[in-house]
Amino acid sequence: MPRDSIQTAPADRASRITQDLHGLNGAERIAAALAHPLTGKLAMVSSFGADSVVLLHQLSQVAPATPILFLDTQMLFPETLDYQRELADTLGLTGVRVIRARAMHLAQEDPANTLHLRDTDACCDLRKTRPLERALSGFDSWITGRKRFQNGSRAELPLVEEADSRLKINPLADWTATEIADYIRAHKLPRHPLVDKGYPSIGCAPCTSPVADGEDPRAGRWRGEDKDECGIHFVDGKLVRTRAA
Repeated sequence: MPRDSIQTAPADRASRITQDLHGLNGAERIAAALAHPLTGKLAMVSSFGADSVVLLHQLSQVAPATPILFLDTQMLFPETLDYQRELADTLGLTGVRVIRARAMHLAQEDPANTLHLRDTDACCDLRKTRPLERALSGFDSWITGRKRFQNGSRAELPLVEEADSRLKINPLADWTATEIADYIRAHKLPRHPLVDKGYPSIGCAPCTSPVADGEDPRAGRWRGEDKDECGIHFVDGKLVRTRAA
């Protein structure tokens, strides 16, 4: 693909791709994004969490060898690691890349694995933000599974957004929780085993708790802190954390 196409300003690319993806749904959006002349080299980033199976299933229908970046913080629930392997095998996803923090950084900054008890932002930066930044260095765009219904800070989530020099594509941005559940049932897809135990959003084990009926789906993430995002988002050219309002 000509590099001059990729070097079009991200905001202009986002607008043009958004126009082309509107009117499409499900796997059609992913297929169109993968084939679009302005997305360049593209990867999916997946947590293999509560709703991840929808986007992963759609990808498996059109391009199962697409690179999928899975951040193993080495503090995930064992159920998540098992689920990741199960889904990759069941759906035939051959492009999964397991991303981890560098051993020397863990030894220097969190030798006792207790950083999350003192500073969750620093822990997320060490185990998520920096490893993902390195993993994305060879890509022009990435696909995420974020959705507007997940919390207030995502209520205006666009279908395509600029993320520094890259684009972030959110094919499920306008899907509702009901549509997600209906899709999983219709396709008889395996759910993350913790969903039935009250975890509608699943991150690292020390920082994720069950959610009560009526709570925000992400209320169990970093409970008690003024924080609802781990920080893998670009603002003004930097990876920063998004604080809850």
